[in-house]
Amino acid sequence: MKGSMLLGDIAEQIPASTTLLRKYNLDFCCGGKQTLEETCRFQKLDMEQILKEINEIQSASKQSDLQKEWREAPLAAITHHLENHYHARHRLMLPELRFLADKVERVHQGHADCPVGLAQFLDEMNTELTEHMSKEEMILFPMINAGNGAMAVMPIHVMTAEHDQHGQSLAKLKVLAFNFNPPLEACGTWRALYKGLDQLEQELMEHIHLENHILFARALQGKN
Repeated sequence: MKGSMLLGDIAEQIPASTTLLRKYNLDFCCGGKQTLEETCRFQKLDMEQILKEINEIQSASKQSDLQKEWREAPLAAITHHLENHYHARHRLMLPELRFLADKVERVHQGHADCPVGLAQFLDEMNTELTEHMSKEEMILFPMINAGNGAMAVMPIHVMTAEHDQHGQSLAKLKVLAFNFNPPLEACGTWRALYKGLDQLEQELMEHIHLENHILFARALQGKN
């Protein structure tokens, strides 16, 4: 593994590394076209230490990993997985997280670490993501499944641009929720909220990565 590798390629080739990449705030989905070296230099991170940890993960990872299977799977199987796993999960998680956020804000509004504005922001995220997923399910995925992915340049461009917006939303989400670190005296609801937000971030980043770097890339090449 070298620092010249793109973040998206690292996440694709070593799926188990995504947790580590998130720990260092290395964006492998929307920022996947940046090299590890460039990003570490910009964020003033110790690239050698991160490379060491990635190589340790790579050594412990099985070669028959999930993302490698997706690189060879029919595109229709990928869109089916995206809809039935990630899309379905987001539709379930966001309303529940919004409910928890509203409760935390009401009960702990006087606390210095209360995530003020989080519930409203989750509402906005839910609306944007629901509209985005519907467009994929109704327009883009049917085109790809019909073997017309190479003709879907414009829809893919639009979806990729919206992915960038989702990435920006995740960054704002972490700020509003104090990097998902609850205070020591936090109640069970508060802890459940931050645990759920951390999981949402992980799944949304995996979702975007699978679309941007595997599904869309293969579809534009005319593969099926």
